[in-house]
Amino acid sequence: MGDAAALIYDDLAEFFAGLAPEKVLAFQPSERLQDRMSALLEKKQKTELSTSEKEELDHLFNLERIIRLAKAHAALLLRHGQVHS
Repeated sequence: MGDAAALIYDDLAEFFAGLAPEKVLAFQPSERLQDRMSALLEKKQKTELSTSEKEELDHLFNLERIIRLAKAHAALLLRHGQVHS
């Protein structure tokens, strides 16, 4: 991932966290999404993924990164009382 992509992920995560930090911290991916990611990871261990599956897994990892960053930003905002209504 390039520096520009990392920066946009950080910016998006900070933006989401600032909107509703409590909701960001409570967010959990759906069971369906978790099952899909698990299936792709399991398949990757056993065999090679198709191009579309690799792209899908990459997208899921990118979204997971944004969610983790947003949760980290949300926790900091709440800890430091920097939530703006």
